Amino acid sequence: MTKFFKYFQYAYLLFAGFFIVRGFYEFSDNPNMAYLLWVMAALVIFMYFFRKKYIGKFEDRNKKDDSQ
Repeated sequence: MTKFFKYFQYAYLLFAGFFIVRGFYEFSDNPNMAYLLWVMAALVIFMYFFRKKYIGKFEDRNKKDDSQ
């Protein structure tokens, strides 16, 4: 199950890239939507690093439990 989460975290980066690129396309027509998309991209990038740290802690805890 942790392998699924390990690979799924990269989907966050794909979504962030999508929101950033879409924000640039929207900027000329609707700047408010572009700002919203960029904020969402920042949130998704934050979630990527948060999940990556959480998965690392989870794996470390499992290694400690296995060694005892």
